[in-house]
Amino acid sequence: MAKYSPEHKAAVLKRLLPPYNQTVAEVARAESISEQTLYHWRHQAKLKGQPVPGKTSHSEAWSAEAKLAVIIETASLSETELSQYCRAKGLYPEQVKRWKQACLQGVNTRQEQQQLLQKQSKAERLENKILKKALREKEKALAEMAALLMLRKKLKAFYGEEDEED
Repeated sequence: MAKYSPEHKAAVLKRLLPPYNQTVAEVARAESISEQTLYHWRHQAKLKGQPVPGKTSHSEAWSAEAKLAVIIETASLSETELSQYCRAKGLYPEQVKRWKQACLQGVNTRQEQQQLLQKQSKAERLENKILKKALREKEKALAEMAALLMLRKKLKAFYGEEDEED
């Protein structure tokens, strides 16, 4: 049984992802590796959280990792190069632009959410501070009232008076 280095496994698995999008059978024939071994490697990579190709060939059903890989690979391409890249991969330039816009929108949404969370956190801290202050004041009033009641009882006991039922 042949042993393969992790670098070789990664290189072979990369051929299954965009922009290459080769099938397991094609890669197995080209690398002289059994298809079952490639499926096993793909499964191991999936368990590690690495992007792996799905079972769909339709580009809109690609995983988010695969779409992001395409966006990164095409980021520095000119319009002509992007068109050639898309023709080779069975994509449309509009798809890539739409995916890029969705990624940017996701990042912007994330920043807006963080700002909203910071505002909410600040408001909650302020409310917490106000509530703690009110609690301290009420605890002081309760302690004062308890002390007054104790003094009243002691005074009545000193003079021999009986407690009145309120």
